[in-house]
Amino acid sequence: MLVLNKEQTRNALPWRPLIEVLEAMFRGGCVAPLRHHHEMEVPGEASAVMLLMPAWVPGEHIGVKILNLFPDNHLRALPTIIGRYLLSSGKTGEMLAMLEGGELTARRTAATSALAARYLSREDASTMLMVGTGRLSLNLMEAHAVHRRLERFLVWGRNAVKAEETAQQARDLGLPAVAVTDLAKAAGEADIISCATLSEQPLIRGAWLKPGAHLDLVGAFKPSMRETDDDAVKRSSIFVDTRIGALKEGGDLVQPLQSGVLTPADIRAELSELVTGSHPGRQDAAEITLFKSVGAALEDLAGAILAYQQVTLQQVTMETER
Repeated sequence: MLVLNKEQTRNALPWRPLIEVLEAMFRGGCVAPLRHHHEMEVPGEASAVMLLMPAWVPGEHIGVKILNLFPDNHLRALPTIIGRYLLSSGKTGEMLAMLEGGELTARRTAATSALAARYLSREDASTMLMVGTGRLSLNLMEAHAVHRRLERFLVWGRNAVKAEETAQQARDLGLPAVAVTDLAKAAGEADIISCATLSEQPLIRGAWLKPGAHLDLVGAFKPSMRETDDDAVKRSSIFVDTRIGALKEGGDLVQPLQSGVLTPADIRAELSELVTGSHPGRQDAAEITLFKSVGAALEDLAGAILAYQQVTLQQVTMETER
């Protein structure tokens, strides 16, 4: 069985091919039950979450991810997300590969946001605001730059020092990034606003958004969490990765649904409808769009298959050249 560590998993998931396989998987053929979501008490610390995410393409591949999210791990210099992904044959059940789950999650999440942005952000988008400085921030900036000619990246975090460190890391990757402290000003300038935080209170206000802005909401994966206010929701055309997940788990939608600000009918489309053309996505240049992502098991399966095929092909090529 192939076993990939963090670096190997990252190298096996280049952005453009990853976005392409995600698009293909969202077009159909994958069975992905709603993930198991178990909150666990951690005495003296923030509660942890264990996620179990199975998915399969009949007769082809089976996969399952076990993921643990411990919000206070940053206090121990450990990643917030720790997990593994097991890929098996859908024909024989043979276990084919085990991938580092945190890296797989980070890259497929960012690639899914970039895929959605192809349909929802303006083609001339040039400025991106990254709200949050965690593991996903660099991934999201890199992924969004694949299909949009982004000329400026603004990085905001609660910790200004960490925001500057993240901006420097982005610059090291060739992305023109600067740290900012005025979130309202930065949000008003941005064409794409990507949020990846564990915030319990809204960070982005609808009043700040300029016409044509695209909101990419990746954090707030529990109903109690939130990254935007009601005004942002009301001003936006709303899209989701999957209705079954986003309407149950994503606080940015769950809370407005519970208060009556939003109804299920207000969700314009899920990502599968965008990639199949059932919904055209952005309708005009002034439209404000919102994409809420909570993660779907089919995304992990698509990434795991790509990584397995990439590494297997490399091994065959190396053997052939000897």
